[in-house]
This record gives sequence, C-alpha cells and structure tokens, in this order.
Amino acid sequence: MDDSEDERYRAPALDKGLDILELLAGVDGGLTQAEIAKKLDRSPNEFYRMLDRLVRRGYVTRLDGDRYSLTLKLFGLAQLHAPVRRLVSYATPLMRELAETSQQANQLVVFDRGSAVVIGQQEAPNYWGISIRVGSHISLFDTGSGHVLLAFRSPEERQMMISEHVRSTDKTAQSSEFFTRLDQIRDRGYEMMASMQTAGVFNLSAPVRSSDGKAIAALSIPYITVVNAPSAPDITRTIELLLATCEKLSHLAGSAVGSSV
Repeated sequence: MDDSEDERYRAPALDKGLDILELLAGVDGGLTQAEIAKKLDRSPNEFYRMLDRLVRRGYVTRLDGDRYSLTLKLFGLAQLHAPVRRLVSYATPLMRELAETSQQANQLVVFDRGSAVVIGQQEAPNYWGISIRVGSHISLFDTGSGHVLLAFRSPEERQMMISEHVRSTDKTAQSSEFFTRLDQIRDRGYEMMASMQTAGVFNLSAPVRSSDGKAIAALSIPYITVVNAPSAPDITRTIELLLATCEKLSHLAGSAVGSSV
C-alpha cells in the first residue's frame, strides 16, 4: 500500500487511542495527560476525550487522580484466542495422567480480566473428589490458584492484577502480610493451604511457566484424604506429582504459548 492509500484509509481517532495504549505499555507508574501529550508531541487537549473513553472501557485506569496507567484488559482479551486453546490441548493428557497417579481431581486456571478463571478440569478417577466447573471465576486472594498466579509475576504485574480484581469484585486490597506470603510461595515453588471454601480440603497449586519464568497458568489439586484407598499418594507425594506435571507442561507450552496467556 503506497502513501496515498495510507492517507485515504487513516482513522485518526483510532490511531490516537493506539498511540496512548502503546505508550502506556512501555512505562511503569503511569503518565499524566500532559506527559502523554508531550511524549506524543501533541496538545494535551487532544487526549482528554480519548483517555476518558479508554478509562470507561477498562483499558486504562487512573492512578492517584491524575496519572493514567494501562490495565490488564488487553491481557485478558489475549486469553480468548488460540494460545489458551493450545494450552488446554497440551495440558489435557497431562492432567488426565495426574488425576490417575494422584487419585485426585485437578484444574487449570488462568488470569482473565480481574479473576482467576478455570479453563480446564479433570475429575478424580474414583467416585470421591472435588471438581470446579470450567468457566468458573474464583478469587485471587483466597485460593491456591490465585496465589500462584500472583506469586509468579513481577511486582508491577501483581499490582495491576490486584487492582483489576478489586474493581471487578467486592474484595478489598490486601495487607503487607499477603505480599510476604506471595514471595514465600515463589521461593517454595508452590502453594499449599487449607481451602477457605470447603472444610477438609487442601489447595495444592503450582505454576505453569512461560520461557521467561512467569506464570501463564496455575495447575491446582483440591486435595482430600481418601481413607478407603490406602495406596493413594499422601499429600507430600501428591505435591511431587503436581510439580513434575507442571514442569512437563511448562516445557511443552511455555515457549509455544508465551507469557501473554
């Protein structure tokens, strides 16, 4: 397409919005309207309505009243396309094998627009087990999957994910102890916690990582002690099986899917 055709099909408003998104994607801490205008070599008044629309549509958020920062909505939209389907296709046989060897159910969870969302689920091979429906939205703050998704992200990404979660739910921001726990999970390599939804269940969760080490998903087992199956792995062995499965899945899916999932 030559220059004349480029001019013919210009969409100035769209260009302006994309310029803002691309600029904010490359900075930490956000920018004021004046700073955005200066960096794009335009008048500040040109961006008022566009910024307002981007905020209202959830692509940009206000920080401290006058600064604008990119949200994770684009990150969420990216999860609706092929990489997520590819991740599930890689995960399904490994999740089935994990269910057989651990004799426990398991589920695959990703972050999507403010929530942890179940995108894959494998039931326990026996008639006892805890399962969560595919498509269920669960909390980032009180589930093993949510903790892992946050723990294996950068501090800036954590804060953006938490901000979106608080806006989209009735949850409140967390204390410094919560962030200390996330760091401990990252150091340990997995989360193990008593379920805050179901008595007698332990959430075992580990990250599926991209090639850069970030969590693209969490693989979780709602562990229950099966008293009528003495040969079933105990919780320590189940964690080992979970970590081995995550390592295999990370190797298969990490480079193919990438941290945009």
